[in-house]
Amino acid sequence: MKGEFTHPAMASPVGKKLTGLVAATFTPLTPEGEINLPVIGLYIDYLLEHQGVRNVFVNGTTGEGMSLSVEERKKLAEEWCGKGKGKLEQVIVHVGCMSLKDSQDLARHAAEAGADGIAAVSPSVFKPSDAGVLRQFLQEVAAAAPDLPFYYYHIPALTGVSLLARDVLDGIEKQIPSFRGLKFSGGDLLDFGQCVSYCPSDWSVLYGVDEQLLAGLAMGANGAVGSTYNYLGSRARSLLTAFETGDLTQARTLQFQVQDVISYAVKLGFDVAVNKRLMSEVSGLDLGPPRLPLRPCPHPRAVSIAQRLREGAPAGPVPCQNPKRDG
Repeated sequence: MKGEFTHPAMASPVGKKLTGLVAATFTPLTPEGEINLPVIGLYIDYLLEHQGVRNVFVNGTTGEGMSLSVEERKKLAEEWCGKGKGKLEQVIVHVGCMSLKDSQDLARHAAEAGADGIAAVSPSVFKPSDAGVLRQFLQEVAAAAPDLPFYYYHIPALTGVSLLARDVLDGIEKQIPSFRGLKFSGGDLLDFGQCVSYCPSDWSVLYGVDEQLLAGLAMGANGAVGSTYNYLGSRARSLLTAFETGDLTQARTLQFQVQDVISYAVKLGFDVAVNKRLMSEVSGLDLGPPRLPLRPCPHPRAVSIAQRLREGAPAGPVPCQNPKRDG
């Protein structure tokens, strides 16, 4: 496939700052478990018309990227970039793999496909022993597509890599000239705050815990990447607006509403499979089943969560939760 795709690159010079909401997209599959590319054009229209979300993060955790083959990930990147051209503001393609060579292959392809940026998560089977070796891994990946903005994807709950993101950032701009920020999907606000403090103004510090978005904004996040922005994007945009205009009462009200929906979902059982089925239920898009080893979500569970979402959640306090979700 490499070399066959000739779609012109979407304009995104290094330095273009990624801000606002970014939907971590699901991967549409057929009932037989094959990638279902024709859904993506409809998916993009839904995000734009119903959620007002104009940036996407493709082939990440929510997209079951680690359960897809390299060739499948390439086809998906091509489709998102091709169908999103002239519609979406930025398509960020996650290229992280357990294999450095596969990550480099995907990075080169993302540049050819017209991605606006690439991101990579830490390998999680053979884990990096320290921040320096992880930076070296990221450097090798970024070097395969040196003209694309590069982002580090920090999600310790899923990778099991307990390195502080702030330590990973230390001096990274010297090793990776195209480095432009990180997606921080963790609850450690001390580490997150130190990342915000370290990052120059032209980097993007994107928070990835949807139910704590307001806390991330208060610490200095200038954007957010999350799975719930696929179907709660309009509400999250209102939260961003309220925060930016100084209406913290309204911002808290909206955050509590999001927390209520997520807390309710967690009590029923909430993982990528449930989240994907919920998106299908809310949007009407046929996203299909998850890929093994994820178990398909029982339809009544998705219906129940969708009903909770549509009813509008109360703005009062909700029980404390610490769900291990994907963003």
